[in-house]
This record gives sequence, C-alpha cells and structure tokens, in this order.
Amino acid sequence: MSAKVLIIDDEELFREDLATLLESEGFRCRTAADGESGLELARQEAPDVVLTDLMMPGISGLEVVHRLAELSPESAVIVITAFGSLDTAVDAFRKGAADYLLKPVVPEDLFAKIRRIQEMRRLEREVHYLRRAVAEAGPGIRLVGSSPAMSRVRELIERIAEAPSPVLILGDTGTGKEVVARSIHHRGKGDRAPFVAVNCAALPRELAESELFGHARGAFTGAVRDKPGVFEIAAGGTLFLDEIGEMPLDLQPKLLRAIEEQRVTRVGGVRPVDTPVRIIAATNRDLGKMVDDGTFRRDLYFRIRVVEIVLPPLRQRREDVPELVDHLLRRLCLRLKRKVRAVEPAAMRVLMAADWPGNVRELENVLERALILADGDTLRLEHLPAEFRRSDDPDRASDDLRAAVRAYEAHHIQQVLEAAGGNREEAARRLGIDPSTLYRRLKELELQPPARGDD
Repeated sequence: MSAKVLIIDDEELFREDLATLLESEGFRCRTAADGESGLELARQEAPDVVLTDLMMPGISGLEVVHRLAELSPESAVIVITAFGSLDTAVDAFRKGAADYLLKPVVPEDLFAKIRRIQEMRRLEREVHYLRRAVAEAGPGIRLVGSSPAMSRVRELIERIAEAPSPVLILGDTGTGKEVVARSIHHRGKGDRAPFVAVNCAALPRELAESELFGHARGAFTGAVRDKPGVFEIAAGGTLFLDEIGEMPLDLQPKLLRAIEEQRVTRVGGVRPVDTPVRIIAATNRDLGKMVDDGTFRRDLYFRIRVVEIVLPPLRQRREDVPELVDHLLRRLCLRLKRKVRAVEPAAMRVLMAADWPGNVRELENVLERALILADGDTLRLEHLPAEFRRSDDPDRASDDLRAAVRAYEAHHIQQVLEAAGGNREEAARRLGIDPSTLYRRLKELELQPPARGDD
C-alpha cells in the first residue's frame, strides 16, 4: 500500500512540485500552505509521513513536529528546510522528527527515507500483533494430524494459500479454526505481512465499528486521538474474523463494503483509506440457517465463502489423538517446566476413546491438568480426571473404544516400522512379538508398511 504524504510548506511552487514528484513515484499526497491547516489535515487523515518546512509564518515547523506527536502519533515527520544547522536538527529530533533534509531536496534521498519509514511502521505493526498472537496462542502452533480428514484440509490449504480470495472456515469450538487460518496466511504470505485476528463475539457492541474501521479524533466521547482499525493494521496481510456469525446485523453491510472495495472510512472521518487485505472468516454456527432466519446477510455470506473449509470434530478423527497428544505435551512441558516423555497405553486408550465435545482445546486442558498431577516422566491413567478413568472399565467398553484401540495399535505399529526402516523382522523384535504375528496384524489392520529394508 502506497504511503500517504502530507506536505506543509509556505512556498507554493516548491510545495506543488514536491507533490507532483512524489505522486509520480506512487505516493498519495496532500498539501498545506501553513502549520495550522497542515495540523488540521493531519488530524483528519492521519498521514503516514509529514514533510514540513521549518521556517513558516505562524506556527513554525518545530511547533508542528511537537503538536503532531500528540495529534497524529502514528505519522512520521521529516523536516525539510533551507536553513539547516546542527542545533536545529537536534531540536527537531527531540520534538519527535523521524528525519531531516536540506533544500534543495535530492529526490532519491527523499524517496528512500519515506520508504524506510513506511517499512519501519509496517514492521512495528507486525511485531505488535505477532507478540500478542504468541502470547495468546502459545509456542509451536501448527496443523497436527495425519488422518484422511486432516490430509484433505492440508491439501486444500496448499491449493488456496496463494490466492487472495476470502475463505470461510467451519467447525465446532476448539477444532483449530485459527490454526488453519494462520496456516493459510503463512503459506501464502509467509512472514512478510501482518496476520490480525479479531474475535467478533468479543467486540463491544458500541465500539465494534471503531475496532474494525478505526475512528477520527473527536468522533465520539473518549476519542481523544485518531486510531486505525484492524482493517488498516492488517493492510497487505490477512484479517481473521473469528466467530463471524456474531457480527451485529447492522454492521454487516459496512463489513461487506470494506471487503469488496478494499478500503474503509474511519468513524468520524471523511476520506477513505486503502486496506488491501485477505479475509479469512470462521464460525461454529450454521450461517446458511442464519441467512434463512434473517440474522445474517445473504450477500455477505456468499462473499466470504468463496472457499469453504470444514474442520471435523476430534471424535471423527480419533487416529490423530496420539499425534496431538505428543504435540501438545511438548508444548505444555515447555510452558509448565515438566519432563513427561510418554503416555502409558491405558491412558492413551481412554484419550482416544473420549468424545471430546470441546475438541482439541478440551484435550489440551485435560493434558495440562494431568501434567500438573504427574510425578514422573510418564503420564498415567490415574493422572486423568475421574470421568476418564471410569471409561477404561472393560465391562463398559464400546464400539468407539474398540475402534480407538485398533487405531492406536495401527499408529504404534506404523511408527515402529518407520523407525526400523521398513524392516519387519527388526520391527517385530522391537514390538516383542513374532514376525508372523506382525504380518498377521498388518493384514488385519490393513496397514501399508513403508519401503522395506533387508529382512
């Protein structure tokens, strides 16, 4: 996105020539002939960069620098003057200037300074949101699971990552919708662009519009300064709208317009701001039914579901539980400073047999509790909540449990075979069974062994 530049200079010819020069390089320019009108424009439009002369009638350039620090703190100021001295430069920097140039201006130097400022601002925004994301999500977030269902999700992510089209992720609470959104962003834009996540259900109703689109100073009580919304902050990257089904109905037309036009106007503002973002939305609600009920706009629904990804609940991909447990335990051990390295078979059986209405999030909470109670390097059945321990009673075994045990056995055998390089004799030895027993179980479990080593 090109930088917005405000030029404040009392010399009309210089001011207009500079604007023409910058616009030829793709920058968007506004001009002001004095400090007062320049400050008013800065208040209204929050430019990325302000170029101001020092020696002007009325408000001096140094006063402009000083007042901009409060009026438009996100604007970087470059002081341009024909009356340069070391003392003047030091004074300008003390008042908040980002850089200093002497007239006559060398165009290449000016372009380079503006672009450097623009890149620094982008990095500052990204660092801020990455820090918040890391604090909220914890270390090591990735898409975990080798089941057919998750393999299909992973394949779809690879196919759509580079496209700018909106994506709608559907799934129960705790299935990992934000993890999928981050995976799409990472594969498409990598670390070059911001990823901004917004929980629509947590937006205060009276401030939702301001959070999304930003506001101008004085737009409402408490708006003491200009503030960008998440659309502006995510510009050039991805905006993840979680729980999109909770978006207030009266805000949905404005959201649709922002998505379609790729620009927003701050609350109380007068000029639109370009916001090229990729929209990824997610919900655990039936948006189609909400459309029929009149609680969600049909046009917005079709706009955000250009690509649709459906995440299966954990109970429908039980074979992923061992891999998830391993991944989550490593994360939790790091955070809790524990050294649990294994899960006993009885505990794994009940974890695989559970229905997990809260999905991966519930699994993580159960494992965190178990880790706190664990007193060695192995997580055992006794460390799990009582309702899980009861489910291991063989007299109450269900079809789900038998299926889970079968899936766990298949997963374990496959891992041992891979560790043995496909050598079935060696795998049988590591498993403590006869090779003939291993061959039979491979056939019964319909396993395809990896490429064999020498038997």
